[in-house]
Amino acid sequence: MLSTSERTRQLNGTCVGSVDMELFLHYSLIPSLFIILILSFLQRREHCRQRDDTSYLLANHSGIIIPLDFVSTFSNRWSYGIAFGATANKIMFLFSEGYRPLQIPQWAQAFVLLIGGIEVGLSHFPFFACLSSEFRLVSSVLGFSYSLVWFAITIFHITQCPHGQFLGRYEAVIFYWPSLLCLSFLLGRFLHMFVKSLRVRLGWELQMEEKPFLEVHQAEHVKQLLRKPPLQEKKKTWFQTRIYEWDPCFQFPSRMIGTTVLAFICLYLFIIIEFCIFMYVRDELDVFEGELESYITSKNQTGTLAPVILQVKELMNVTKGVWVATILPASLTCISYLFHILACYRKHMKRLWAGNKHFLPPKFHNPSSSESVAAIARYSGWQIAYILWGYLIIHVVQTLCGMVIMYSLVLPIIHNRAREMLQGLSIGILTISIVLGLMILQVWVAASFFLQPKMGTADKQKPLALNNRKVFHNFSYFLFFYNVLLGLSACLSRLLISCILGTWLIARIDRTIMQSGYERADMGFRAWIGMLFVDHYHTNPVLVSFCHILITGHRDRSLQRAITYKYLNQSAGHRISARSRTRWLLLQTLINNPRLVVLRKSKPSHGSREFTQTLLTCSDC
Repeated sequence: MLSTSERTRQLNGTCVGSVDMELFLHYSLIPSLFIILILSFLQRREHCRQRDDTSYLLANHSGIIIPLDFVSTFSNRWSYGIAFGATANKIMFLFSEGYRPLQIPQWAQAFVLLIGGIEVGLSHFPFFACLSSEFRLVSSVLGFSYSLVWFAITIFHITQCPHGQFLGRYEAVIFYWPSLLCLSFLLGRFLHMFVKSLRVRLGWELQMEEKPFLEVHQAEHVKQLLRKPPLQEKKKTWFQTRIYEWDPCFQFPSRMIGTTVLAFICLYLFIIIEFCIFMYVRDELDVFEGELESYITSKNQTGTLAPVILQVKELMNVTKGVWVATILPASLTCISYLFHILACYRKHMKRLWAGNKHFLPPKFHNPSSSESVAAIARYSGWQIAYILWGYLIIHVVQTLCGMVIMYSLVLPIIHNRAREMLQGLSIGILTISIVLGLMILQVWVAASFFLQPKMGTADKQKPLALNNRKVFHNFSYFLFFYNVLLGLSACLSRLLISCILGTWLIARIDRTIMQSGYERADMGFRAWIGMLFVDHYHTNPVLVSFCHILITGHRDRSLQRAITYKYLNQSAGHRISARSRTRWLLLQTLINNPRLVVLRKSKPSHGSREFTQTLLTCSDC
């Protein structure tokens, strides 16, 4: 009899739904482009073109719409982050290189992935465009409708084949519930936008102010710099000292929030996919293990390969157990890296704002402007890829460490060889202790006999001046041959520690794992530095506050000048008709700009010809 999970796998192994999500991704480009065209037509252009341009027929419509400001957007951050989270399933589809609509050679695979990335971006562009559009009423209706279509199609796809071949029951729900949660949030967000914009349109609420040039937290940061520091600092809690301290004068941009949310969801999906692959490999190993057991049974456990087969079975069982046991610590390590990267971003940005670049390698004190602009476009995608590959590498390393612990400590106890294990362990510890003790002894002898006394009582250590030189030369000579052998173990330990630290920190894009002087070979760290400098130059609170003061002052002066002109125009005196005033202003404009005279519409009247001739004569003068 088959178990329930096995029956579920067999039942859903051949389940073919009527909705193909990859095909729907292609067809979703049609409504996506329709929404983009509508929002683009509503968008006003800041600078209109000349009359001879064909786009002049559109007046000042058809402006360029942007999904979000990747540099200086601090409002609506979590909505953008959730919108990024809705793309997680498609990004993992691209990450697994499953996007292959055409049969092309292997060398052109990069172009196919580029096309796939553009297609995924276009299909999810309406989410971001509707969130950032100024026309809240229209964009909320369009965004709600588009999100509802995606939500309904995803639900329909899950209900058709809810179970899977690897995880069994509710496999589709396990894969798609993050996207459903993000789409549900977007539905609620667009509904809230619609209700609020409708109340504004009906006059029940006041119109929201435009996006401020100077954010509140940036102004508070500048105010904090101008205040005197307190005489006594507030006592911090253990959480603030050891983990994180919230700063009201700092906010993460939408790019960092969106990257973190998307990295969390992609990491979850990556772990699920890895577990599905593990389930498949485990089933194949179980079949292979059954064949080995049948072979042992046929030989009555007396064959020459029986001990080897038993060791192979034990190796497979240990590997499967350790792999499952290390899923949690590997995932927690990468999750802690995501939070730590946010903390490092805030720390590095504050140091750059203060003019401190000493935490950077000397070669990165003045990065290239072009590389920095390209880096801010690369950072988000590279950060997610580093987290995913870092999780896999960390998982493999932790599995190897777990197997070493199993074979050195646990299995000897299980096989009643605890005494031999303790004996070997004690010998190894004693050997390492003696080696370390001799190294410490060399340092103690050098400090006690081969250095001159302290020059002052306040000195922390003795000066670097040799004493007892003849004894020191004999000491160095006899230890020369021993240190050659000791250097071999030191070299191996250096290689081992470098490998462990390098693989453990591979997911950390905020710090390089290269040696000093070779940091430029780390492309991820270069992307991090370039992103920091772009944010530093564009969101520095002091610089933004200075520009805000200039813009506000210019606006106030222009307003004051306009009020003065209006007062002069409305002052007491002879009443002048509007037509005469308009003609006088026209005459003044044409005299100051003689080229405009030729561009004026010609009139058959005799007076207009005389007027034009007079203007040409004045312009020649």
